[in-house]
Amino acid sequence: MSDSKNTASDHKWYSGITQYQWLVLIIASLGWIFDVFEGQIFVASMRDTIPDLLNVEPEHPSVAKWNDWAFAAFAFGGAIGGMIFGVVSDRIGRSKTMIITILFYSLFTLFQAFVQTPEQLMILRFFVAMGVGGEWAVASAMVAEVMPLRVRPITSSIFHASSVFGTLLAAAAGVFIINNPNFGWRYGFAIGVLPALLTLWIRWKMKEPEQWQKARERAAADKTQATGKFSDLFAPVNLRNTLVGVSLASIGLTTFWGCHIYGKNALLSLAQKEAMIAEDVPLSPPSTKDLDKAKADGELTEAEWTDQIIELRKEYFSVRSAAFKKHNVKGDEMLSMVLNTLGGGLGLVLFGWFSNRLGRKGAFMMYHLLGFACAILMFKFLIPNEASAWVLGLFLPIFGFFTLGMHAGYAVYFPELYPTRLRGTGAGFCFNGGRILQGVAFFGIGALALAPGDKASYLAWLYLVGAIVVLFARETRGQELPE
Repeated sequence: MSDSKNTASDHKWYSGITQYQWLVLIIASLGWIFDVFEGQIFVASMRDTIPDLLNVEPEHPSVAKWNDWAFAAFAFGGAIGGMIFGVVSDRIGRSKTMIITILFYSLFTLFQAFVQTPEQLMILRFFVAMGVGGEWAVASAMVAEVMPLRVRPITSSIFHASSVFGTLLAAAAGVFIINNPNFGWRYGFAIGVLPALLTLWIRWKMKEPEQWQKARERAAADKTQATGKFSDLFAPVNLRNTLVGVSLASIGLTTFWGCHIYGKNALLSLAQKEAMIAEDVPLSPPSTKDLDKAKADGELTEAEWTDQIIELRKEYFSVRSAAFKKHNVKGDEMLSMVLNTLGGGLGLVLFGWFSNRLGRKGAFMMYHLLGFACAILMFKFLIPNEASAWVLGLFLPIFGFFTLGMHAGYAVYFPELYPTRLRGTGAGFCFNGGRILQGVAFFGIGALALAPGDKASYLAWLYLVGAIVVLFARETRGQELPE
């Protein structure tokens, strides 16, 4: 009987999992939770951090540019870290590398609390991401290697779905720390050092997977079986898997940062408009027609015209920000973030269930096609047409489910594509190599200074590209991990 049938017929999917296997899943998930927290704490604070460093209002055009560049720096750091630490985990072991990566992202997150310029923040975001990308590669490989075939898709989905708690922790930090006048965004980054304590538990409890130990023994006896050999990812036997994996992750990560997370703007934009109407603030910046005419008639010099334009816009954005603070639109943003995240978490958890029934390819196909439909509906129709708060609130979990759920497939699928000696290297390269395209996309988007809704609408089409990529993927449902 196939593994998928066994899983479908066994109501107690968790039966037979040992205490140590549960421990590995818990520790790996905690590491990933804090991974995501370190990434999302910037999302929770980006309306505060960059404006404070630039000494401008949150709606100033330069803020969006620097935020996009921060996402790009994080993407490139994750790509480099995932590749380096994936190789390291194949060579020195999973648990040792996990300790290194957690210390890496914890300490550099703490250092962000002391930055004085946006440039300093960009550099530290790069180093934080190196640890984040590396930890995922190690943890996903370890969960796959420790768990039995029957439950591997489900436990790998649970592992990746634990990211939801990291996002919720970041949202809570946004409400109770970053948005608290007694603390602020610097304290939000400072608490990021706490995951370092997890390394003590890892050092005490975790051991290297038996499969990895056997792979090391084979490597000692046969040089062609060397562990962590990066070039082997592009050997003919692995090339197809590598290209498909990197393509899927590139699409998933770019749409996550450029489309999924802007679900938080659903209720925010509605609340902002209501706050502006309540405070008699114009919905658009004041016209500069009179100043332009005065300049054309020679009544204003170029410098005087520029100064007055800046002052006019500064005054407008200051009044608008005051209206937003008075009506606490930040609360609506956090509510959107929570609803979006809860739906996404359910989508992540259920990827393993869907992949057992539809196959890995079928599950990826479903998520990509429905993710595209949800993104177009959200950013082309619901938000622009000012759908009511209750409609948006009901749709946000569905939007989150399908625009995020395929990410659990990376934890399920990528470790199944490579033998043990390359598992950390391959999974790390596929998942984090995808950040390179994400980084390139966000540097370009930052230069174009697109509005979040426009950005999300353009990037939504990548979900359809993902559905095409899936057609070239290899099916791995019901197969043991390659040795």
